[in-house]
Amino acid sequence: MRTNRDEGDEAAAPRGGGLTTGEVARRLGVAPTTIRSWDRRYGLGPTAHTDGRHRRWTAVDVARLERMCALTASGLPPAEAARLALDEAGPDTSPLTGSPAPPPRPAARRRSRAGTGLRLGDARQECRGLARAALRLDATSLDELLTAAIEEHGLIAAWTEVIMPTLQAVGRKWESSGERYVEVEHFLSWHVSGALRRHAPSVAADRPGATTLLACVPAENHTLPLEVLAAALAERGLPVRMFGGALPVASLVAAVRRTGPAVVGLWAQSRTTASRPLAQHVAAIEWGVRGARRKPLVLTLGPGWAGQTAPGLPHPPGLAEAVTAVESVALR
Repeated sequence: MRTNRDEGDEAAAPRGGGLTTGEVARRLGVAPTTIRSWDRRYGLGPTAHTDGRHRRWTAVDVARLERMCALTASGLPPAEAARLALDEAGPDTSPLTGSPAPPPRPAARRRSRAGTGLRLGDARQECRGLARAALRLDATSLDELLTAAIEEHGLIAAWTEVIMPTLQAVGRKWESSGERYVEVEHFLSWHVSGALRRHAPSVAADRPGATTLLACVPAENHTLPLEVLAAALAERGLPVRMFGGALPVASLVAAVRRTGPAVVGLWAQSRTTASRPLAQHVAAIEWGVRGARRKPLVLTLGPGWAGQTAPGLPHPPGLAEAVTAVESVALR
């Protein structure tokens, strides 16, 4: 998310004289407000201005900010990280500017290019920015980066290519680190959920035979993938009823009978929570007048259903496929 100041800098400043604050923020994967805060508080601003007003960042300036990102992502308080980044400042140049850079320090070689210690592979640059903000527990930056990713790429691509890879990397991190980083996963998940709610339009009015019911199976509490699907369907004007985590069997059956949905999406993260008999039971529920009774299409969603599916129980492998499956029934 840019401010008017950043947009004005980029529009007015001449090219070729360094990078603007907005350009540096995008390349590093942090919010412009974070960079300006580091400038005000710790003196990490650019070494030169254009025409005494426009802020232009040199290769050395960017390298210093990269070091700041890496240090804060490792858990150092920002003030201490800034002190170290300023003490270590030298003639190094940054690979982000296209200028040659020296070999990384020995400590940096043990970390990912994101400066987070997370295994992100060849993920988009936005993933690295989200990972840094999550590890710093930086709520403002995280909200801005999530909003920017959704607005730039669209909801489905942002989830598939930016948000989900970051969530998976954070999950692998805490799984391999004992009880560490659990707070990071919870923090990131909460802010993703908030970004989805801000982005999604108002729930569409119910239309007979077009509603989708979404719920986690009993004992399953991973609701975030269903929240994404609900937001994607709302974008398309399709009515959704969202029941969230661990819906008891009796409540699920009652909800299906009362609402007569065209589609029921059942999420299971783990094979221990997925239940083929439950999915088949829901798929067999009928309603309507005699001679014209209807049944819901039951979508088995999530990795827990691997090897548990059966004829008549489609298992879309991803968000885009799930949206397509719902549209094929709800838009008839």
